[in-house]
Amino acid sequence: MIRLEKIAALDLPELAPYRTLRRPFEHEEQGIFVAEGDKVVRRLLESHFGVISVLLPENLVADFEPLLRARPEAEIKVFAVTKKSILEELVGFEMFQGVLAIGQIPPPTSLEKIITTSPRPRLFVALDELANAENLGSLVRNCAAFGTHALIVGETCSSPYLRRAVRNSMGTIFQLPVLELNTRRGEISEPFHADGKMKRRDDPVVTLAETLKKLRAHGVKCLAAHPRPDGKVLSQADFTGDVCLVFGSEGDGISENVLAACDEEVAIPMANNVDSLNVSAAAAVFLHEAVRQRK
Repeated sequence: MIRLEKIAALDLPELAPYRTLRRPFEHEEQGIFVAEGDKVVRRLLESHFGVISVLLPENLVADFEPLLRARPEAEIKVFAVTKKSILEELVGFEMFQGVLAIGQIPPPTSLEKIITTSPRPRLFVALDELANAENLGSLVRNCAAFGTHALIVGETCSSPYLRRAVRNSMGTIFQLPVLELNTRRGEISEPFHADGKMKRRDDPVVTLAETLKKLRAHGVKCLAAHPRPDGKVLSQADFTGDVCLVFGSEGDGISENVLAACDEEVAIPMANNVDSLNVSAAAAVFLHEAVRQRK
């Protein structure tokens, strides 16, 4: 059911998440995220993700009504703004499309579930020390485009549910299973101990290096996108089996402990005067090669 409310200001308590767009960690702790833009919000409404509310110009309500009415929630709050300038001031630029929504970050999954539910040959992507939300969002979009089965976000990375990451993913984050290895929301990748007791916020975090070792124990080859003189180049690597591709930050690359947990280091051959690609571009090259070999 839709609960429509016309507003001329953003002072309602229920609009607090929209007023705090520049405080993303507060949203993460609350288990919510902001979807921004016409296409991203439409993809959110079409997904299985929970939706709390939508904020949009009054003249666009009719366009979104079919998607809103098809939602499973008992009630979705729809705030119709009578002045689009309010939304432009909120986001910070004039060309903003005028549509925002608050979604719910899905419950944490486990590594075992990702492994057992993914078809073979499995294709995973893991991220280490990637802090730039825009790059993270673009990389998510590449993962969806090339059929990645799951994304593993290391404990040193930004969340893929930050507003800018969701926006740059163009909503493809809603299609991709994600395993986050952090405890910011009081939850971690595997929420229960072996004895059945729930893990606490102050329990040790599950690291990406440990996770890669578990993947290898399940027969998943972990390939680090990392140039090294004695490493392989892309055409020499085998992507036909169960594989996890590991990417790091542009500045420092993959950390040593994560590299040590990988099976091989693989580089993209390039001109001598260029030493690296943007991480999302590098991911696209690796994923294309994986798909090419598998087909």
